[in-house]
Amino acid sequence: MRELDRLRRGLEATLDGDPWYGLAVAAILDGVSAEGAAARPIPEAHSIWELVLHMTSWVNETNRRLRGGGHAEPVEGDWPAVGELTAAAWQTARAALATAHGTLAATLTSMDVGELEDQIGTQVDAAGQPVTRYQTILGLLQHDAYHAGQIAQLKKALTLS
Repeated sequence: MRELDRLRRGLEATLDGDPWYGLAVAAILDGVSAEGAAARPIPEAHSIWELVLHMTSWVNETNRRLRGGGHAEPVEGDWPAVGELTAAAWQTARAALATAHGTLAATLTSMDVGELEDQIGTQVDAAGQPVTRYQTILGLLQHDAYHAGQIAQLKKALTLS
């Protein structure tokens, strides 16, 4: 299997597959209403809805970088505002995350494995080493897993309150 296929499969697993670390984001979000998504069962924490918007913005930003964009904050912002608190807006937020993942998966499918070692713009890490497309993809997978865990804990807190 090509490395890009493995990365794409990992990306797909985080959203709607069978990741090794537990439930995929879509499975965790099943049964979460708009009211639940906007709730703050842990007062200082972000809401589930905020986390979904944040994840979407970073999936989109990763896609932009892989397509040749330089290191920047997401166009939507790091933590986009939730806006209207309706069931339709919640479904739109969830659909946007799925669309972002699908678009990024398509980008990975279209890439050549040799591009994985290309530097993202002029971005360097804390040690001054170039940040590659490969590192960027792995970082996003870690980002998704981290926030999936947060969403799972918030959902659990909702059912306990």
